[in-house]
Amino acid sequence: MTDPRRHRRAGGRPPGRKGGRAPLDPARLAAYDVLRSVRVDNAYANLVLPHALRTHGLTGRDAAFATELAAGTLRQQGTYDAVLAACIDRPLAKVEAKVLDALRLGSHQLLAMRVPDHAAISTTVDLVKAKVGVGAGSFTNAVLRRVSRQPLADWVVSLSTGDDHDHLSLAHSHPRWIVDRLAEAVGESELDALLAADNAPPRVVVVARPGRAAREEIPGEPTRFSPYGVELAGGSPAEVPAVTDGRAGVQDEGSQLVALATADAPVTGSDRLWLDLCAGPGGKSALLAAIAAERGALLVANEAQPHRAGLVRQNLRGATGVAGVVAGDGTRPSYRPSTFDRVLVDAPCTGLGALRRRPEARWRRKPADLDALVPLQRGLLAGALELVRPGGVVLYATCSPVLAETRGVVEAVLAEHPEVRLEPVSGAVATVPDADGPLPGTVQLWPHRHGTDAMFMALLRRS
Repeated sequence: MTDPRRHRRAGGRPPGRKGGRAPLDPARLAAYDVLRSVRVDNAYANLVLPHALRTHGLTGRDAAFATELAAGTLRQQGTYDAVLAACIDRPLAKVEAKVLDALRLGSHQLLAMRVPDHAAISTTVDLVKAKVGVGAGSFTNAVLRRVSRQPLADWVVSLSTGDDHDHLSLAHSHPRWIVDRLAEAVGESELDALLAADNAPPRVVVVARPGRAAREEIPGEPTRFSPYGVELAGGSPAEVPAVTDGRAGVQDEGSQLVALATADAPVTGSDRLWLDLCAGPGGKSALLAAIAAERGALLVANEAQPHRAGLVRQNLRGATGVAGVVAGDGTRPSYRPSTFDRVLVDAPCTGLGALRRRPEARWRRKPADLDALVPLQRGLLAGALELVRPGGVVLYATCSPVLAETRGVVEAVLAEHPEVRLEPVSGAVATVPDADGPLPGTVQLWPHRHGTDAMFMALLRRS
């Protein structure tokens, strides 16, 4: 008997049943469900994807196919929409949303995956017929046949208009305003490489929390810069016992380095009480708590949103270096001034340094978001400087390289606080090559240079 999974793994169409319609491919159904959740529920793809895979019983190569189909479609949505607009005789806004989701999935298979054209088209048509109707299936068939007439590179050439940033926006599927902002941060010469890195699926990295897990417990290769990181050799992190037990966790190497920069900074005098001011969902708190416990210090984890504070508590389960988890506004902290020896401000930001992990974020963020985020970032950093004692340190970090959120925030706060000085980030982070930030002594990591999210770090000390 023919194994239907063999066809799915090859990107092909499962065999049909005699006298009936071919069964829908579970991998494509899972990807379709992810796109619908992102569109309808404003969900994050990386959070709903595991549920979709379990719902459709996908593992191994089938799960990998569904993951690439969903995430790749979301990353390349801007490019595919431009192609689809050229193949449809009405605005995309007039196309039913469920049909447009399927057309984007079909376009990704045709233009970016090793799926035969006939399989990409026929399985997408079957999906639309089942979810919408026969008429919509015929429309889908006609559109995808037009899409398949030339490869992606030729589509980009034929559709490109305007200046270099317009071309890069189309070729790498980034909104034009994001291209402009990233160019300001990284420079024109590296812009193409950065945008390409944003579209590369990220590696899965696990942190072995010191004192609780050893690197050797985790199957994979040690990370380049963090002494606690391991790049998984394969499989799911949920299959690693240390992750299941909470002694280790999935965490990008850049985020690990933020926690290390906070812990490695020299302080004078007491070093017993640390604060993570914007702790949710708790990954950095868990690493900081483990380091604090080894030094006889304690960490307070503060998070403004109560439901995210719950996630912090979950991430800190089993940790010993924890003084408490508090739900409180970091811009108006309830702690006494000059209480803490170290404070981490991992500020809410646009997240444009983590587009590899959240492919839908580029389509949700707007330039106006900076108008709300930058004052919040300045307020959080100013609040942290009140809470740290003289001689203590505050590490300000963002997962965005946008200059308004990095250099602009730090310069503005320094101008308002003459008792505060900017110092070079030290410790393990200082050994990372080609990581100079936009201000002296600051650090800027990059996906295309370091294989990490684009984390920014600045170290400030109260004198």
